[in-house]
Amino acid sequence: MNKEEKEQNPLGYAPVSKLMVKFAVPSIIGMLVSALYNIVDQLFIGQGVGTNGNAATNIAFPFSTACIAAALLLGIGGASCFNLTMGRGDTKRAGYFAGNVFTMLIFSGILISAVTFVFLTPLLKLFGSPDDVLPYAKDYVFVSAFGFPFLILTTGGGHIIRADGSPQMTMACNLAGAVINTILDAIFVLGFDWGMKGAAAATVIGQIVSAVMVLVYIKQFKTVTLKKEHFIPKWSTVSRICSIGMASCFNQLAIAIVQIVLNNSLKHYGSLSEYGESEPLACAGIIMKVNMIIFSVVIGLAQGTQPIESYNYGAKKYDRVKKAYNLALITGGFISVVSFILFQIFPKQILSIFGTGTETYFRFGVRFFRIFLFFTWINCIQPISSTFFTSIGKPIKGVFLSLTRQILFFIPILLILPMFFGIDGIIYTGPVADLLAAVVAIAMTVYEFKLMKNEDNSRTEVRLYK
Repeated sequence: MNKEEKEQNPLGYAPVSKLMVKFAVPSIIGMLVSALYNIVDQLFIGQGVGTNGNAATNIAFPFSTACIAAALLLGIGGASCFNLTMGRGDTKRAGYFAGNVFTMLIFSGILISAVTFVFLTPLLKLFGSPDDVLPYAKDYVFVSAFGFPFLILTTGGGHIIRADGSPQMTMACNLAGAVINTILDAIFVLGFDWGMKGAAAATVIGQIVSAVMVLVYIKQFKTVTLKKEHFIPKWSTVSRICSIGMASCFNQLAIAIVQIVLNNSLKHYGSLSEYGESEPLACAGIIMKVNMIIFSVVIGLAQGTQPIESYNYGAKKYDRVKKAYNLALITGGFISVVSFILFQIFPKQILSIFGTGTETYFRFGVRFFRIFLFFTWINCIQPISSTFFTSIGKPIKGVFLSLTRQILFFIPILLILPMFFGIDGIIYTGPVADLLAAVVAIAMTVYEFKLMKNEDNSRTEVRLYK
């Protein structure tokens, strides 16, 4: 592909702001829909089952997080490789990145489902389930596990579809499943009184519909023609996809690990406090999922920049890369500040949406909301920066940055502070980890843009010399 043909790709010349709207808005909607799957279940379970049901969905959360981790490992990795390769003009190789992703998504989904069925009860206990919550969690996860392959295919496949220039299709796949899930949740949980199993069944049916839409799109791929050989896994292709997608994957795995440690800490220190074992788990589950709505918007923004950053970095148009990053950061910052204000002013009202509770339930929930999420207004920096490094083909930096908040800072602080301050130590772990992660992200990104500027200056000097 010559230079003129490259320039026909709008990623290389269209206004960055318009490209951001085109790619980020559908991505945000897609991520919101994924978050709403859990939120909708939580809403109906809170009304139809009660506090133990809410606690059970919190215990089950690491399972869906693990599925998303696998989907992002392959989906983000494959999309970044696809766009970087297209930016360099290598359309022949790009097809293998896309095809291999779809094959590996299906395989990983089946594998995670199988592991879940075999080790269901031990895993739920490992994730911090109290005895009175365990039956609810088993009902929910056993049915949900049938949908894991479809969830992974929809989430990971959506990134490849977006990289192919069809973000609206990604949005449509996610929306279709979410609408079906919401309608069936009302019917199964409130209408038929099927409880946890009904909520899980509604989710699985929605995921199946979304996955079928993704499979249909494969035959209509636009930028390259996908052939049978593209779907046969090749070690060199899969390993490159995984190396690029590791940052996003590890970020999700870190969230799952944090959730597991947090659940066990809440269970232990809650039993030593006035709140008991189950109420802190139920409150924390709701609050973390509400926060995931905001986090999903930020991640959607970051993912929307991925095709723009990848293509233009491959084409050495660093000014466009920086503009896409800055635009995502400004937008994410605004959303985060608004969220911070809502969390500080209306914590009890938000908790009340998910059902009733005791006085101690709401007292703990309000404190957790206000203190644990105090630095919500700067939380956008770390995920946007981590995705930026992945997009420009520097997975090691992306992986490191994705691990800062959750693994390097949060877990050590979570293990130390409660030893001195009890359950209050858990509450104060969040803001300390958030602040440290933001500082590291800023420092790494500023340095990376300096490197780009130096390379730009060097190329300019060479051209002038010639």
